[in-house]
Amino acid sequence: MPLALLALTISAFAIGTTEFVIVGLVPVIAQQLNITLPSAGLLVSIYALGVAIGAPVLTALTSKMPRKRLLVGLMALFTVGNLVAWQSPNYETLVIARLLTGLAHGVFFSVGSTIATSLVPKEKAASAIAIMFGGLTVALVTGVPLGTFIGQHFGWRETFLAVSAIGVIALVSSLMLVPSTIPNRAVAGLKEQLTVLTHPRLLMIYAITALGYGGVFTAFTFLAPMMQELAGFTPQAVSLILLGYGISVAIGNIWGGKLADKHGPVPALAFIFAALSLLLLVFQFTASLHFAALATVLVMGIFAFGNVPGLQVYVVQKAERYTPGAVDVASGLNIAAFNLGIALGSVIGGHIVEQYGLAQTPWIGALIVLVALLMIIYSGRLDKRNAPALS
Repeated sequence: MPLALLALTISAFAIGTTEFVIVGLVPVIAQQLNITLPSAGLLVSIYALGVAIGAPVLTALTSKMPRKRLLVGLMALFTVGNLVAWQSPNYETLVIARLLTGLAHGVFFSVGSTIATSLVPKEKAASAIAIMFGGLTVALVTGVPLGTFIGQHFGWRETFLAVSAIGVIALVSSLMLVPSTIPNRAVAGLKEQLTVLTHPRLLMIYAITALGYGGVFTAFTFLAPMMQELAGFTPQAVSLILLGYGISVAIGNIWGGKLADKHGPVPALAFIFAALSLLLLVFQFTASLHFAALATVLVMGIFAFGNVPGLQVYVVQKAERYTPGAVDVASGLNIAAFNLGIALGSVIGGHIVEQYGLAQTPWIGALIVLVALLMIIYSGRLDKRNAPALS
């Protein structure tokens, strides 16, 4: 594994911790800031919107910057954002901090994905992306449960202080391990960048990404209160459940990358989306059954992030064909689509919780993922026909 990939993985771990730790802190933040669960869940949406804005816009604006300098600057911005969250006196300041860190996240993963694929042979592209995104899964295994534990015992602000320390380690890793010789891709002109925003095949992939993630986060945003209030677990047990979920995700992420390398992104994604839709539907019936809920969550974790490598490789493949001068921008828009899906999923989930209760979120999520499944099957058929009408 190239050392630059290791640096990307460490940075992804720091970013993944701050992104997903909020899921475990939703009940704590709601209680300590005296706000509702949907309002606390909105912090997931705010962060995701920061990513959605930062990924395409800032990726395009920074396309001429040396890659190493850009990565170091992003980790500095990330660290500052978490320090602001640590010092947040109220909900409004926390919202601003989440937006700030989301901006850094968006550029990091859009640029990082193309850097990762440039470091390895073409046939290993999905696995390289899986290694980088493995930092997210390690964050789910260790960072999120540890951050949740810190938040439950010392307060949610101390969680963000701890994440800031991880950000410093990631910054130093980028300085030490990322070479200064990583080439920039050819910069796309404005017209070609606009093509990325309007090309039907790329727009379809962005929609698939948003729906596939949105369905999962309709339920996942409120996983902690669901496991406490519906399944009957203690807050301390929820930290361990998040640990187990993270281990499942780590397995699924690497497995998803290998599946996409072996069979191609479309068959791999179709299988993963089908499994996710079915598991969310099962969770609808097991959420209040204690150990059955636990078993469903652990199995669901294997598939929840297994689609990431396939989706990112798929959009890079199509961008190289249709908009070869704007691959970074296309990659950035797919990162935006991931987080637009997270934002919409958490908002939809919050609305369902407010209007109908926690128990109704899984089946709605299953329906959303089902739409993503139908779309990826259709996209695969277009690929086989070479999509003459859309190319």
